[in-house]
Amino acid sequence: MRALLEHVMAPEVRPFAIAAAMIVIVGSLEVITMLVGASLSEMLGTGIDFSHPSDNGVLNAISWINVGGVPLLIFLLLMLGAFSITGFLIQDIARLVAGPLPATIASIGAVAASVPLVRVTSRAIARAIPKDESYAVGLGDLVGRVGEVVIGPLDQGPPGRVSVADVHGNRHFVWAVAAPASGPLEQGTMVLLVDRVGTRFVAVKADDELKPSKPTLSS
Repeated sequence: MRALLEHVMAPEVRPFAIAAAMIVIVGSLEVITMLVGASLSEMLGTGIDFSHPSDNGVLNAISWINVGGVPLLIFLLLMLGAFSITGFLIQDIARLVAGPLPATIASIGAVAASVPLVRVTSRAIARAIPKDESYAVGLGDLVGRVGEVVIGPLDQGPPGRVSVADVHGNRHFVWAVAAPASGPLEQGTMVLLVDRVGTRFVAVKADDELKPSKPTLSS
């Protein structure tokens, strides 16, 4: 164990060890914030559209690398993971050949190797994971839509989840709280999304004439 720690914390691999530690820290923070009814993903913002050109050069660069348009938190974790793994591999190969490279040179090589790796991986992950919010439809377009409480009840405390379909029929799972004057909205209740604050929606119980006639998720 001591030898492993010495290897991981050696100066030539320290940047890659720090990147690995950041993955653990960020993942732990995401779990903790979700337990208290928030989300680190939500704090960072998930409404950035990576699929269209932007006036911001940084966003355009991220859009090219993050070809699948995965949420920002997942993209950051992918970059950290690719940088850490490729960095350790570069130094291990260098040790076998002649000796470890300076950390700066190894880091440049790790960044160069990480970009195409993240580009391919983000495309694959984007196809596999469900989308909480659509990148083709803005969050504001979901205001006025009727959905169903799938994780509740909704009240004025920590948000729950509402399943709602956009105008194209694509289903999304969004964070929502009950309106200030509303009572608790139990799981399975059909609700109307009347407002949005950031990525959280404000919901009220839907009138009978607004409820869809087709079966809901709970049924």
